[in-house]
Amino acid sequence: MLDRLAPILPLSIAFLVTLAAAAQEPFVQTGYKVGQTIPVSCLNRTIDTGEHITDESGQLSYIPFYTCNETGRPFELLFGVEKDINCTVDFIDDPFFHLLEFYVHNDAPLTCRIPTKPLPPSALKEAFEKGTKDDTDGQGALSEVYTPMIVALTGTLQLSHLHVSTSLNVLVHAAPQSIAPGTIAAATAYSIARDPPTRIVIGDSLPLRFSVRWYPNTSLPSGWTGVGGHLTFSTLVYCLISAGASAAICLAYFRGIELPRRLKSHGKDRLGGVERGSGLGGYGIANGGFGGYGPGKRD
Repeated sequence: MLDRLAPILPLSIAFLVTLAAAAQEPFVQTGYKVGQTIPVSCLNRTIDTGEHITDESGQLSYIPFYTCNETGRPFELLFGVEKDINCTVDFIDDPFFHLLEFYVHNDAPLTCRIPTKPLPPSALKEAFEKGTKDDTDGQGALSEVYTPMIVALTGTLQLSHLHVSTSLNVLVHAAPQSIAPGTIAAATAYSIARDPPTRIVIGDSLPLRFSVRWYPNTSLPSGWTGVGGHLTFSTLVYCLISAGASAAICLAYFRGIELPRRLKSHGKDRLGGVERGSGLGGYGIANGGFGGYGPGKRD
């Protein structure tokens, strides 16, 4: 019996060693695909002081972004998809209103984060239902697979209400495709003065409007053309069109008005010269007939 098992025993041992090594390898995250959903979670804060909330072990607690009335889900991004996203928070209760005061007054930032790569299904479900904790035990730490996204929400504080700039730009950088395909490198969001600030009191809704733009690397393209002194393509085209239109107007004026007027004036000058000459064509015709041989006086 042992003689029969001897040939296959080394192969079985090698298979078991390979299987054990594979079981010990850490989970390797794959990159995002275009259009894949990216959940946004934010740091949980207390309404009393705006300080972040930690659990018994001192780990930071993150909760999903506020639920959008348009989708019935927390605010999400789509990898590589540029679009404007409306996210209306239906009802601002008293705790949320006090947190908005911290965010607008910059006493505490709206600190959010997004997964650098797609999370495992179990972690994604936990993040959506219960929130996630900042695991910093050094073994596959969650803080290493998330990319921070600080939301700079601006506005003004009043005694009885808030004015909030609800239009925000969201900029997300993806790592170069040749280096780390489907990987998020950086992200940020900030309010812009596109529309007048929204007046907010307790019980109102908060209409957030996110304008999302993606960049394929960590460099920002230059969009500034200067205040003046730089020749651009649009300026050159404008100058050429203006010069052509001016030339056409001048040509039409000269051929339609100025040239006929000059021709008419020149013709009158030539006809006037003939009339002022002596006789016909310069030959004098006197009363005495041709060459002085006229009828003369008869005796």
